[in-house]
Amino acid sequence: MCGIVGAIADRDVVPVLIEGLKRLEYRGYDSSGIAVLDGDAIRRVRRTGRVAEMEGAAATEGFAATLGIGHTRWATHGGVTESNAHPHVSHGVALVHNGIIENHEQQRERLLALGYEFESQTDTEVIAHLIHYHLQGGGDLLTALQRTVKELTGAYALAVIGRSEPQRMVVARMGCPLLVGLGEGENFVASDVSAILQATRRVMFLEEGDTAELTRAGVRVFAADDAPVEREVRFSDVSLASLELGPYRHFMQKEIHEQPRALADTIEAAIDAGGFPAALFGADAGAVLKDIEGVQILACGTSYYAGLTARYWIEAIAGLPCSVEIASEYRYRAACANPRHLIVTISQSGETLDTMEALKYAKALGHAHTLSICNVPESAIPRASELVCYTRAGAEIGVASTKAFTTQLAALFQLTVVLGKLHGRIDAALEADYLEQLRHLPGSVQHVLNLEPQIVAWAERFAGKSNALFLGRGLHYPIALEGALKLKEISYIHAEAYPAGELKHGPLALVDAEMPVVVIAPNDSLLEKVKSNMQEVRARGGELFVFADQDSNFSASDGVHVIRTPRHAGVLSPVLHTLPVQLLAYHTALARGTDVDKPRNLAKSVTVE
Repeated sequence: MCGIVGAIADRDVVPVLIEGLKRLEYRGYDSSGIAVLDGDAIRRVRRTGRVAEMEGAAATEGFAATLGIGHTRWATHGGVTESNAHPHVSHGVALVHNGIIENHEQQRERLLALGYEFESQTDTEVIAHLIHYHLQGGGDLLTALQRTVKELTGAYALAVIGRSEPQRMVVARMGCPLLVGLGEGENFVASDVSAILQATRRVMFLEEGDTAELTRAGVRVFAADDAPVEREVRFSDVSLASLELGPYRHFMQKEIHEQPRALADTIEAAIDAGGFPAALFGADAGAVLKDIEGVQILACGTSYYAGLTARYWIEAIAGLPCSVEIASEYRYRAACANPRHLIVTISQSGETLDTMEALKYAKALGHAHTLSICNVPESAIPRASELVCYTRAGAEIGVASTKAFTTQLAALFQLTVVLGKLHGRIDAALEADYLEQLRHLPGSVQHVLNLEPQIVAWAERFAGKSNALFLGRGLHYPIALEGALKLKEISYIHAEAYPAGELKHGPLALVDAEMPVVVIAPNDSLLEKVKSNMQEVRARGGELFVFADQDSNFSASDGVHVIRTPRHAGVLSPVLHTLPVQLLAYHTALARGTDVDKPRNLAKSVTVE
């Protein structure tokens, strides 16, 4: 959830640190800071609020150095205060930390007994004191870090500098993403490649338990047993242009409008292949997917709703049983495992801690076959999975996921068809029909984006509301859930979603003239059922806002507002109906004046439990 950037060079690295932190703002944060080695002194500046405030303070104080670390913090242990902001310092040792140390209370008691004083409420300050303690016992900064991490329980990504060793930085990783950027006569560390693209595209991803030493001349990496190890150097293809706002007001708006291209890129391999080969999911996917007897999907948040949609597809089209669980719940229950079921993990970042831990738990239960659907190449979850499908959505900066969600749906639909073929449910004619539907999807999505002016008018009505209800049935119930999530994430309007048939089992008690009810009502086999549910709302004075298809046979009337998407898209209809609820949330938030890209209390990459 937090962000790390660090640099060692022959030039002033403060501008690199500041720019890197700005690139990390999208992840969500409430304070920021940098620490640099200036001569024989550690200098530090921290501020709550935006990076710009900290940047101004650093400029005022004349910060300049060739070695430094920076951090954006999302509060976990301790409130949003300057004293809790990173970097933390202990007797000439400065560090930044992502993650949560679960045994920090025991370590704090131990350190207090040793005479250390604490200035913050964080678990991170414990690590700084431990490193200093081990330095006092002999050895260098790297050795002290390696001894320290062996005493920590939990998740961490660490970058450390020390007054006594001005020629190097040391880092460690366990459970939280951390990568090293390689330059000429300079090297970098970051939690996200976007933070260092300004300086280098050559990156090295650290593995679980790794520690590393960075100097101007090079990088040395050590495995969990402290033995030297080589890690592959890769060239990042993330575009700087994808990290720029361009002509849009917010990244969320930009990313909503990027969905036709993102979907086209995600389905490109299938279109080029003229069908749905198993190789879309890896060289060995054919044998693996043919052997399975069912599918278990594990995900969190928006990705969980993508999984719920896929359940309808997988069971109806591929004829395989499919269950979907919130990863943070699955990992803590006594699950009954069927090793013949495929474990599918879905994560935009590939670093979602709960999903990663759920994957580990599934493997421990005996699941040998795993597939990751992810947007970030070489992230932790794909590396831990047998099969991988990258969604090719491109960098997603807005905290509220948009194009990552719809590309996940496209990937899951492709998986469904592959499974259907391998299990004898889809013949060549049906495969060709599904491919044609997929081929038309980006264009249909572009047509939906043309509805934006109509949705703006609805948003103005929503802006003054305190609550909203979203309804859907079948394939579109998860889209109602996604719509409610988007609205509450960025507009702070309380929103709930229900299967429309559940109205009379409780939620109908909430309906009155002040409760707008959004209905996903495509022209499918459940439309008449949805119409009946809409009448239940109107009979109680509720105002309906209906997203229908061009060929749905009902019209707007008093208290019933209708916006029509293009004609019904069949099994891919959930993708099309996602965009209107995204636009409704965006424009409602805009009307309410909230921070659309950085909603309060939320972070983009959830790397803590």
